[in-house]
Amino acid sequence: MALSEYPEHLRGLVEDYLAELRFTDGTPTEGLEEAMRYSLLAGGKRIRPVLALATARALRRDEREVLPLAAALELIHTYSLIHDDLPAMDDDDLRRGRPTCHVAYGEDVAILAGDALYAEAFRHVLTHQTGDPQCVIDALAHLATATGVNGMVGGQYLDVSADHPDLRELHALKTGRLIGASIQCIALLSGADADRWRPYCAELGVLFQIVDDILDVTGTDDALGKPQGSDERHGKRTYVSEFGLAGARTMAETSHANARAALAAAAPNGALELEHITDFIYTRTS
Repeated sequence: MALSEYPEHLRGLVEDYLAELRFTDGTPTEGLEEAMRYSLLAGGKRIRPVLALATARALRRDEREVLPLAAALELIHTYSLIHDDLPAMDDDDLRRGRPTCHVAYGEDVAILAGDALYAEAFRHVLTHQTGDPQCVIDALAHLATATGVNGMVGGQYLDVSADHPDLRELHALKTGRLIGASIQCIALLSGADADRWRPYCAELGVLFQIVDDILDVTGTDDALGKPQGSDERHGKRTYVSEFGLAGARTMAETSHANARAALAAAAPNGALELEHITDFIYTRTS
């Protein structure tokens, strides 16, 4: 799988859209907006919003129509990274190759920047996303659930608590729910059957996390854009710590095959960009 097959044209649409976003209407809060944009525009593959645009294409609609919701996904993902990096959480000083938000702006401003990005994500969809109002509400309700106590934040809680369930259950919440929402929210926005995408969403989230755990061991600081071996330093349970590097690689191979099969079932008429993203997640090196 050549990395060039990643749908860079969709990532380009996302980057251009995010670059135009502004959040403040007055000078007193310009410093907060600066911190928000510092983290938001730090780069990356933009996998979650690109998944959203790719899903729109799989549903045979213009991907530009869903850019507001796609951008909201990246705002929420960025908020989660800012808070994950805080000293009380993962205590990381490097993200995407440069100082984390709390290092650059202080812990207090970083917390507020994350809070603001989450709120602005929902405001942006409510004020800019076109479509049937009920479909917009359904998509936002799903996004709120996927990022709340029974989703991403709940998974983060399990990750920091002393007693948490098996890895698949943990990461299905912490990582998988937002990845899945990137697909299912677009189905809901389009008035399509979101449930048919559920098996693909679940397996894609697992695949992403297994590969992430492998890269934490095998990657370099430069490639990852953050300190290598962070999970081990924090004593976190990972697919590598539980099953060994060889075992994790075997699990990734199986998960990739399962994800491709689930995608074929969800999109029997084909979904080329989603196929490429699935392959990229399996073969990525950063």
